[in-house]
Amino acid sequence: MHNTLPLLQATDFPALRRGRLATLQVNLGYRCNQTCLHCHVNAGPNRTEAMDDANVERIPRVLAARGLAMLDLTGGAPELHPRFRWLVREARALGTRVVDRCNLTILSEPGQDDLADFLAAQGVEVVASLPCYLEENVDGQRGKGVFERSIAGLMQLNALGYGQAGSGLDLNLVYNPLGPSLPPAQAGLEAAYKQELQARYGIVFNRLYSLANMPILRFGSTLVSRGEFAGYMQLLKSSHNPDNLEQVMCRELVSVDWRGRLYDCDFNQMLGLSLPGPTTLADLLAHEVSGQPIRIADHCYGCTAGQGSSCGGALDEAGVRT
Repeated sequence: MHNTLPLLQATDFPALRRGRLATLQVNLGYRCNQTCLHCHVNAGPNRTEAMDDANVERIPRVLAARGLAMLDLTGGAPELHPRFRWLVREARALGTRVVDRCNLTILSEPGQDDLADFLAAQGVEVVASLPCYLEENVDGQRGKGVFERSIAGLMQLNALGYGQAGSGLDLNLVYNPLGPSLPPAQAGLEAAYKQELQARYGIVFNRLYSLANMPILRFGSTLVSRGEFAGYMQLLKSSHNPDNLEQVMCRELVSVDWRGRLYDCDFNQMLGLSLPGPTTLADLLAHEVSGQPIRIADHCYGCTAGQGSSCGGALDEAGVRT
């Protein structure tokens, strides 16, 4: 696999500083039941990295100590971590909003038959990957049969109240482009998703988040192999919108890897660009990060290009989440 960090480090991206920390985004490990072309984590079934008990048990303490509003759980497939359900219960008992970044097919994996019921009972917000509403496009990016299982997962969640008006159970979908292009306007794409999924399968959901693909790890390596890396970076840079800088996710989020180390965002985590300090979950118990400089490189243009891109979807023309 090609290492794209040397191609990204020399940057003219604008300097950034942190605001008030609101979200702890935790990568519980790289094991996943899927292997997707666009995956910036390089996750898959054969990955064994997983957060140890000491760090898992430290997370609720950090949430309480820092008064954080949200715990955002990711992977890999975070649900495959043996302490996933314990962590969700502990965070919800603190009144913390919990987001599960779910690939949908995990709901039909052996041993996960009651996962959807658990998520609903705990009031967990589900952010589910579905890169298209067409079977051939999804299976082309994520593997044969993934679309069918994803639709079945969405139906299961809908039956529990997810995405239904007034249920309090948020179901949000995530779109990634199939290649080296920017996502289309989020509002129009959301309308198309809602129309097509309702008409074809009777599926409803709350919001669609459109995310740009990052030129790192598996996706970045593929771009290098195809001779498309420089062209994609030029697209990101030429589409830079400075109005998006005020609401990029790194201003209010800390990303935690499976070892308990801290980063400005999930993408910096994958590149090994650690927080200058504090550096671990244990440090975060006693130390603030507000006001610190954010580590930047050329991949940051992926968050500010066009309508912008963050874990909460696009940023509008004024730099506010749509």
